[in-house]
Amino acid sequence: MHWADFRAQRLSERKVPQVIVSGITPSGEFHIGHLREILTAEMIHRACLDAGLDSRYVFIVDSMDPLRRVYDFLSPEYEKYIGVPLAYIPAPNADGTPSTGSVSYAEYFLNPFLESLREIGVFPEIEMNHEAYEDGRFSEKIDQAICNRQEIREIIMTVSGRELPEDWFPYSPRGPNGSMDGVRVTDYEYPFVSWEDENGVTGAADIRKADGKMPWRIDWAARWIIHQVTCEPAGKDHGAAGGSFDTGIPICEVLGGTPPEKIVYEWIQLKGMGPMSSSSGVTIGPMEALSLVPPEILRYVIARSKIGRHIEFDTGSALFEMADEYERLLSRTETGEITKRMQTRIDTRKGALRLSQVVRNSDPSDSIAGVSFRHLSMLAQIKSSDEEIWESLRNSGHLSGNPCDSLVVRLNKMRNWIGGSHFPEDARIIIQTAIGDDFRENTSEEQKIFLRRLSKSLEDCEWGQDSIREKIRECTRICELVPRDGFSALYWALLGRSHGPRASALISEMDKRVLIDLLSGV
Repeated sequence: MHWADFRAQRLSERKVPQVIVSGITPSGEFHIGHLREILTAEMIHRACLDAGLDSRYVFIVDSMDPLRRVYDFLSPEYEKYIGVPLAYIPAPNADGTPSTGSVSYAEYFLNPFLESLREIGVFPEIEMNHEAYEDGRFSEKIDQAICNRQEIREIIMTVSGRELPEDWFPYSPRGPNGSMDGVRVTDYEYPFVSWEDENGVTGAADIRKADGKMPWRIDWAARWIIHQVTCEPAGKDHGAAGGSFDTGIPICEVLGGTPPEKIVYEWIQLKGMGPMSSSSGVTIGPMEALSLVPPEILRYVIARSKIGRHIEFDTGSALFEMADEYERLLSRTETGEITKRMQTRIDTRKGALRLSQVVRNSDPSDSIAGVSFRHLSMLAQIKSSDEEIWESLRNSGHLSGNPCDSLVVRLNKMRNWIGGSHFPEDARIIIQTAIGDDFRENTSEEQKIFLRRLSKSLEDCEWGQDSIREKIRECTRICELVPRDGFSALYWALLGRSHGPRASALISEMDKRVLIDLLSGV
């Protein structure tokens, strides 16, 4: 059983409508690592729907979180906004200065991310957390937290091991400049929290409005109740022993709610660079990744991996391997006796394919549009125009008529990948125009004889992959060459290296006369 289906099965035992949630703080540009939480939640939501459960997927934006520091991409002018909720801060201009437009800081970073979610088939209900404060949905829980502050303080200290001062208060009011920094609570009488700032200015915050915010550990527990959350996957930082999930569970119960089941996911890390982090600069943005990687493959990266295992994200050579794995699953058929263990693996693979589709419950075979990732990569490098590629695919039987939209999109992403810095150099295809010194240094006389014989044999060959493949086999057999040595000689002659894409496919896309002249001259 796939992990998402297993979670759906567990959730069905609650006998209530399912509300699957993920969340994010829009403090800066998002990276591909954020997609693990979002797709984990969204896939559990899809699995719930597939199991016939009443389910919603809600994406909570922590727009009430304050600006914590002036990040590298911001100008010093943002110093005055430290401690102010992100929903009430102006978006930055290109030079990092505060803009004068109507778009908030939170919206500025959120909107492109939501666009990338739509491209991978994720359409959540969006909840801006500051709006829940503004319309009073948090007020009851704030009041309860204040009234039970000693019990909540004891929970946090006992579970997390943190020391909290005697005058700790579960609510941070906003001062006269809108910031929560440097503001001290002096009294509480519903619905007002009295405060004094570091300059001696006094005031009162109305808990029925967005005049302040609860600390994260309490805010999280309260929103579980407000949104009736039944499932919210958490990263291992929040899910670690003593982390905010462990304190959130008993705090949620103090506030009169039923906490969701604890689900902890591992992080995504860039190959060779460790976990992604906006602050450390170890990132790749979702829009950048989606410009390179087909959306179903990006979803498959998450769907194929168990929640508790880290994912190493690689937009280099491993992308070929991931696409190969995906395509093998599409074509795989099971034969012979199937044991219970085998059936479990089959169901898990089918679940990963099902949940990888951009459109829920669509046919997975539609996603590759009849053309393998490797073959499209080869054509995109040796054909100068899209029309030449479509014509080649028609000639090879991969395409009938005009290309479908998904194939056009895949080719566009492939060209982006090939033209960018992430494409692996050893996968680049540059057809040689003449036999070079590298060929002479790396091939034997027997291999040269093989190529000259092959050039003659190809003279009367029907120009297609099957016929060319048979001619290559025939010539290696006649020349008594190990097939590996024959192919190596071909690649040295055609590409100037010892390996490359499937030789018969590559040759079939070349001009017959040019190919024969090149091989006959070895």
